[in-house]
Formats: sequence, C-alpha cells, structure tokens
Amino acid sequence: MHTAKRFVSRLTRQTLALVLAGGRGSRLHDLTRWRAKPAVPFGGKFRIIDFPLSNCINSGIGQVGVITQYKSHSLIRHIQRGWGFLRGELDEFVELLPAQQRIETSWYEGTADAVLQNLDIIRSHKPEYVLILAGDHVYKMDYGTMLAAHVESGADITVGCIEVPLEEASAFGVMSVDEELRITRFVEKPETPEPIPGQPDKALVSMGIYVFSTPVLCDELLRDQEQETRSSHDFGKDVIPSVISRRRVIAFPFRDPLQDKPAYWRDVGTVDSLWRANLELIGVSPELNLYDSHWPIWTYQEQLPPAKFVFDDANRRGMAVDSMVAGGCIVSGALVRHSLLFSQVRVHSYSEISDSVIYPDVEIGRNCRIHRALIDRGCRIPDGTNIGINPEQDRARFHVSPGGVVLITPELLGQDYPHGL
Repeated sequence: MHTAKRFVSRLTRQTLALVLAGGRGSRLHDLTRWRAKPAVPFGGKFRIIDFPLSNCINSGIGQVGVITQYKSHSLIRHIQRGWGFLRGELDEFVELLPAQQRIETSWYEGTADAVLQNLDIIRSHKPEYVLILAGDHVYKMDYGTMLAAHVESGADITVGCIEVPLEEASAFGVMSVDEELRITRFVEKPETPEPIPGQPDKALVSMGIYVFSTPVLCDELLRDQEQETRSSHDFGKDVIPSVISRRRVIAFPFRDPLQDKPAYWRDVGTVDSLWRANLELIGVSPELNLYDSHWPIWTYQEQLPPAKFVFDDANRRGMAVDSMVAGGCIVSGALVRHSLLFSQVRVHSYSEISDSVIYPDVEIGRNCRIHRALIDRGCRIPDGTNIGINPEQDRARFHVSPGGVVLITPELLGQDYPHGL
C-alpha cells in the first residue's frame, strides 16, 4: 500500500491539470448573463470551479492552469482571492490562462483549440501527463487513481466516465467499451444514446475528464488543427472520436470505492439541475458530504459573523428548519424551510421561504412568500412579493424552468447587478 501511494504521488507531481472554464453556460439563462458558468455559486459558500480545483489540490496535483474566456471577471477575481495560497517556491500554482491569441488570431474556438493555444505553456512546464478537466461539474474525485489506471493500462488517453440514466445521456458524449475498458465507440450528444450492455436503462458517458500522455496530446492537437474546416476543435466532438482507431483510449469508470456504485457527479448546467443539486445538500446523509474533513473543498471566504435568528413571538419567529444557512445571514421573524441561504442574506418579518436557493447579499422584504425559487446575488425582493405561488404571474415576470423553478435576477427585477458577481 505504501508503494502504491508513492507511485500515485509521483504521477501527480508529474501532472499538469488544465481546467476548461471558458464556457458560456447558456442553459443557465440569466445566471450566466454576467458571469462564467464555473463562477456560479454553489453549496452555500463555494463556486462551481472550487470543486475541480479542490480535487486537484487534494489529489496532490499542485500545477493547475485555468483556461478562461467568456465573462471571466468574477471567476478571475475569485481565483486570485481564494487560490493564491500555493507555494511558488515548490513549483505549485493555479495559473490563469485567458485567450491571448498566441497561435491563432482568434478566441478559443473549442475545448481542444483552447488547450492548443496554450501548448507553449504546457511544454514549458514539461509534464509527463496532462489532465484536462471541465470547470463546471460538481463532484469529489481523487485524480491520482485515474492517473495510476492510465499508466497501468498502457493508455495513450484515458477518459473519465460515469453511468447516467439513458434518457439523460443525449447531453453527453456516450461511449462503448470492450472487456478491457478500451473505448470502441464515442459519439458526442447522440439523439439515440446506446445503452450499456445488460443495462438498457443506463448509458456510459464522458465526464469531460481526460488524461493524456503529453506527447500524445501535442500530436493530436496539432493533427486536429490541420483539419481546419472539418473540425470544430472540440475534445468530445472531434479529438476523442478520431483517435479511437489509432490510439489506445481507455475508459476510467468513476465509482464510489466504498459502496461499489457510480460515485456522486453532477452536471449543474441547467436551472433545474443546479437548484436540485443545491437542495440535495440539505439531506440528512447527502451523497456529496461538504463536512468531510478528509477531502475539504477550498474556496475564498469572507470574514463574516455567524448567522442570526431573531424574534420569538407566536406569529413572528425567526427560524430555519431542514435548511443550511451561511454566515452573515439574519432571519428576522421569518420562517425558512428546506432551503439553502448563502452568505449575508436578510429575511424580514412574516416572510416564508421554502424549497429555495438564495444566493449571497439578497434581501427579502416583509410578508413575502417564496417557493421553489433560485434567487441570484444582490436581489432586493419587495415587501409582499409572492414567488412560486402563481405560475402564470411568475412566467410574466421571471424565467420559469421546465421543472417549475423560478429564476430571479436583479435585471429581471429592474435592479442593478451588484459588483463582484
């Protein structure tokens, strides 16, 4: 066991991780109007990108590049504030890599092109392996085990994968594998996904996580660049499908080692999935344990006072039931039930909040009724507002998701966006 740990730690030290954090996140509608999807708040005090970054640090990968592009100001500021604790003397870093047109005179045109345009930086760090990560998924994963599997299988490329319900698989890259877990087929976002043999209700899909041996990565990115008009320069659409017949491409199923089942992994790319994943955390024993001291999620955290609940009259009692409430919140004579309140939320008297996710710096006036809502940072909800009570009224003013979640942003309320989204 000791030898195995040393083997994995050597591999992680020889690995450069690149987090792709430049996506538009258009399925989140107004939440990504002014911020990149990886900068969207999650879990009461974190941002989505904190999860892959924390996985890197906890896995022993201390060299990380974050590739940014669209509306990246709040993401960049968050990383500068919260991820500057690594030691440069030990060659550890979280480095920001915005589109700088080093190779082409254009912005990043796809995930593969984003990495290609940073090829000089990759080569300068001389890694043996490059770990490509999506910056917009929520999960905890030890990348060291995936790196070890990559080396032990003799793979050129290893693709992290997970089982999902067949009806959800069209949103991902779907793969078929043989007995050795070698990928025999890979189709990006197919209309009719292929099920896992023997499991007609499940499909094996890509997590957007790839381990490349560095020479293989360089060769395949340059080959993809030569395709020009025939390629969209994307890993899932172009690079991975094109190499299956020429390279040894292995699937790495992401499983819970203790329970031997697919591990927790969420693509929070829609309003419904983001709302649901946040509220899952409130459960007695949630699949994603934020209270795990052995695998902490690191982030930038303001110095805030504890949450406070005031008034204890019969009809004006400040309380939260079956909820998570972050620091700096004041619940004043109001009821919060089965909801998640991020930092510095103020809820005034006689209001009731249920099944809702409230982002930081929101103020909710008196006599409000809020149900199944996701309220963006800095919103000021006027006294007497009803949300999630009358669907027709909600649709006339706000965005209502297919699952009936009401998304509210300052702009939809006719208010200015706060600084530092």
